[in-house]
Formats: sequence, structure tokens, C-alpha cells
Amino acid sequence: MRGGGGRAGGFAVLAMTHLARRLQGIEPFHVMDVLARARALETQGRSIIHMEIGEPDFPTPEAIVRAGTEALAAGRTHYLPALGLDPLRGAVAGSYPGGERPDPARVVITPGASGALTLALAAILNPGERVLVADPGYPCNRHFVRLFEGEPVAIPVGPQTRFQLTADLIRAHWTRNTVAVLLSSPSNPTGTLVPDEEMARIVHTVAELGGVLIVDEIYHGLTYGVEARSALAHSPDVFIVNSFSKYYGMTGWRLGWLVVPDEYLSAIEKLAQNIFIAASTPAQYAALVAFDPQVRAELERRRRTFQDRRDYLLPALRALGFDIPITPDGAFYIYAGCGRFASDSRAFALDLLTRAGVAVTPGIDFGRHRSGEYLRFSYATAQEKLGEGVRRLAAAVG
Repeated sequence: MRGGGGRAGGFAVLAMTHLARRLQGIEPFHVMDVLARARALETQGRSIIHMEIGEPDFPTPEAIVRAGTEALAAGRTHYLPALGLDPLRGAVAGSYPGGERPDPARVVITPGASGALTLALAAILNPGERVLVADPGYPCNRHFVRLFEGEPVAIPVGPQTRFQLTADLIRAHWTRNTVAVLLSSPSNPTGTLVPDEEMARIVHTVAELGGVLIVDEIYHGLTYGVEARSALAHSPDVFIVNSFSKYYGMTGWRLGWLVVPDEYLSAIEKLAQNIFIAASTPAQYAALVAFDPQVRAELERRRRTFQDRRDYLLPALRALGFDIPITPDGAFYIYAGCGRFASDSRAFALDLLTRAGVAVTPGIDFGRHRSGEYLRFSYATAQEKLGEGVRRLAAAVG
């Protein structure tokens, strides 16, 4: 691609842009277009209800912030070991119930869940190898596969399987070139869990097929009326991706973790040393406080608030005519069928933004399977704003 020119020593200099082919398989977030337009309307004085944001609206708990500032004041700003601060690795391991608890040596502290997934895929994936993912699903998961020149195989899922992969679907789509399965439970955008008995079947099936299972559990802790057991309850030989962003409210601190099968630990350490050296030092010291009882009590109050919001928004959207056959188990999303109103979710989302002042995420961000018929609503916003959003939606679609 030809860029702008300039002059050096009297000669014309032609700037060239050389883009990697892998970028062709990595799509932008369509929701960012919605957000940009929403911000533009706000600068014009419009009131916008934000139901597109996938981030807790609560600030980081005060005790965690205080621990971070104390770490900075104490000069804890130097590199830590690549696998993370040992007391934090122990605290993460100890946060799992007894039947799921990993050895702290297998816990790796990473720059967010994205850092964890980067390490896992870098360790297992060769160019051209296939990774099975659900469609709809979090788009970055398939894009990380593309980053390492693997082939993400998007398997259509729907209400019949709670928008999740099953052992039978995995077996039906497995080929000689398939090496891994990547699950999210609870899922973004649907908020559904893989039922524990099905997770056990999936763990057994992937092992029987000779593959690797990676389970994204970043919304664990944010479940409502149902227990979310880790896949570690069924095997130590799975990769578990998790984060301090969602339940712990530390999105901007960029801190996560990866639970690693023993045989991959040395490879993961080598990759971490080379890719990012170590996760943020002040953030790791701050996160130590996240497991204190008083902080956990505050986080549980927030979890109950999210549940109250879900229990308000779900029947409200159904009453407006959105098709939501499956009640989400966790996270803070509702994946709602909008087929009776529109067949183009992006156009419909922009129309709702313009006419109603409500920002939502179009389903096309999450895959191709019937994605034009779905919107994702986030309830990571205050109850009174959700109520106003519902009133505006009622006027727009009613």
C-alpha cells in the first residue's frame, strides 16, 4: 500500500506500508462504531443510555486502589518474575474450592485475560491448525487464533444447546487438523454456562480426541442462582483463562491469570518472558487485597445488584417483543432476538441509537450465525438508566 511522500537530502522519499496478511482475518469491533456515534451525539447535547459497554460500571473497590497506591509509594515498581508474584499465585489458587483447586505453581499471572489467551494459543498452535469455537462467541477469541495463523472453526449454536458447544458438536466437527477447543462459560454475548455434566463430557471428549481444551472463565463469580464450577473440577489438564476485570472490577489494571497443565508450564514461562516479561507490578500487589473478606463482601453486594438488573431487564425486553428463549446464567449481558423488528442488527442498532438514544451492540460482532437477528444488551449500568432505556425502546418499537 502506498503512503505519503517526503524529502530527504533533496531526494523524494516514498513511505510504504507493509501489512501482514493475517490482518485480513481480524475484523474491527462494530460496537466501537456505535460507541463513537453515541459519543458524538452526546457532544451535541443528546442523552444516551449506554447498554453496549461490556465493563462493570462500579469503580475498583477502594481497598484494592489503596493497596495499589501503597505499592507505588513503597517503590514496588520493578519487574516481577514472569509467572507472577508468588503470594498472588497462591491467593488465586486458594480462591478455587477444594475439588477444583490447582497447585499455585500452575497459576500464571498475566496482563489481562488477553495475555493469558495469548500464552495458551502461542504454546499449542501451529499455522493452519484448527480451533473449534462457538458462533455466536466473543470475537477476540477467534481473532487470537488468527493472530497465530490458526484457523478458527465457528460452530453454529443456538437455544437448543444454550448457545454453547457440546461434546457431540465437538466430535462432529473434529478433523485430523483440529488441535483445540476454546469455550467461554459464562459466555459473552449470551451469558450462558456450559452445564457441569456437559463440561465433564467435553473434557473427556477433547482428551479422547487428543486435543487441548481452553476454557474462558472470566465471568465466574458473576452468576445468578446457579453454581459455576470450574472445568478444573473434571481435569487438571485443561487451560483456564480468568481475569481480575469483571468480578473484581479491575478492568483498567489489566491483570488476569492462566491455569496451566504441568507439561506446558516451562513453555508458558519462556513465552511470558519473551512476550511481556511480567504483568504490572503495582497491579499485582493491589490484587492481593481482592481476596480479603471485606472486599469479597463488597463484590458480592455488587453481584446481587447485577442479578437485580438482569431480573428487571430480561422480562422487560421480552415484553417489548424481543425473543429471549434462554435465561442468561451470568455475566451482564442479554442476547436478544430482534427478528420481528429487523433483519440487519447493525442498521437496527444505529436506528435505535439515533431515534431512541439507546446504544446496544449488534449481533454481527459475535459471529455469522443468524447474527443479523440479534442484539446484545449490557446491564452494566445503573438501574434507573436501564428503566429509562426500556421506556425509550418501548417508544421506538411499540
